[in-house]
Amino acid sequence: MSDRIDRDTATRLTATEAAAAIASGALDAETLARGCLDKMAAREDVLKAWAYVDPAAVLRQARELDQTPSFGLLHGIPVAIKDVIDTRDMPTCHNSPIFFGHRPGADAGCVETLRAAGALIIGKTETTEFAAAGRHPPTRNPHDPRRISGGSSAGSAAAVGDGQVPLALGTQTGGSLIRPASFCGAYACKPTWGAVSREGARVYSITLDTIGWYGRSVADLDLMAEVYGIGRAQPAPASLDGVRIAFCRSPAWAATEPAMRDAFAAAERILTDAGATVTTLELPEAFSGLAAAHQVILFREGRAAFLNLYRAHKDLLHDEFRHRVENRDGFTDQALVAAYDLAARCRTEFDAIASGFDAIVTPSAPGEAPMGIGGGSPALNLIWTLLHVPCINLPAMRSPAGMPLGLTVTGPRFSDRRLLACAKVLDQAFIAKQPQGQGKVA
Repeated sequence: MSDRIDRDTATRLTATEAAAAIASGALDAETLARGCLDKMAAREDVLKAWAYVDPAAVLRQARELDQTPSFGLLHGIPVAIKDVIDTRDMPTCHNSPIFFGHRPGADAGCVETLRAAGALIIGKTETTEFAAAGRHPPTRNPHDPRRISGGSSAGSAAAVGDGQVPLALGTQTGGSLIRPASFCGAYACKPTWGAVSREGARVYSITLDTIGWYGRSVADLDLMAEVYGIGRAQPAPASLDGVRIAFCRSPAWAATEPAMRDAFAAAERILTDAGATVTTLELPEAFSGLAAAHQVILFREGRAAFLNLYRAHKDLLHDEFRHRVENRDGFTDQALVAAYDLAARCRTEFDAIASGFDAIVTPSAPGEAPMGIGGGSPALNLIWTLLHVPCINLPAMRSPAGMPLGLTVTGPRFSDRRLLACAKVLDQAFIAKQPQGQGKVA
């Protein structure tokens, strides 16, 4: 049929567009899967986003989905899974020699939810060791392979940013979802802490670990929020007229680079010109202590999370994890309690502050993706993770070198769907002011 979508065109669709095409009969899961596999194979030698893919199993799964009546919002849509999240039919190795070849017996809760929605689990993506520290992933940046893609959700962000897959799961404990999204030019959502089950995902910090996702549009992020049962869908504003936006530099502003500072100022002008009511938000002085509180909580809870591996596999455990278990920084119980208490006070205070705006905008990373290896600095993400608030990355701007620069849209806890609705109209304003194709997968 002439109106059928071919595999090359299929790989350019957002997840939302592909789901509609499959539902209408214009596209089938196997064609979409073959297109994704083609792009993955063509770029893997350069990008190195994948820890595990079995093309034959993927195509078998796609054919089975094509023979099954559509039963979910993601029927036939390929989704990549960060390799610290258990999958019943693929290894979960955590980029650790301790777990090479490890095959869990069951899916993580977040993966089982995807399968129940009809998703095609296409493969496992590279990660920093245990999504925490230690070994770096080999993944490169899709916009410039000399640069990093970020950590720890490196493979997921790069695969989506490169147009290889429409959706991918990641995790964030510091800045591991939002920062790679900024570096790779992907849309991303770190939902409110606790909104998605972490059963079957590697634990680093019970207070901070959050399951989230990457997509090709804000609509894709909202589709995933619907799959995970987070709130109710909200209509996007018809325009930015009267929409209340606060621009917040946050206490970590000193870590920003000139390109991000210029982009932040340009974004403020764009939204003001589009009719938004834009103000500057300075957080209370107490929020300046949140980055230090984050480190205390991270390292002390990390001590508990990695104690078993330290006792059983000390020689194979990277020294950065031995550092946490041995508490070399000397973080006391009293310091941990103080960190918990400060975070609790600031969460309540931030919810009250943020309720006065439709959205708060803040930088997603210090600047463009650095050259070399590593994960990049999470300085701009730490307080938002500790506050447990939803964060949405918009690939809104570009650096003078042409690299993506992301902006975070945030607000009170469990305002996820309202923020996503607002982010749609913000995204439209940014795209309208950028070169053709800015913020979209090529």
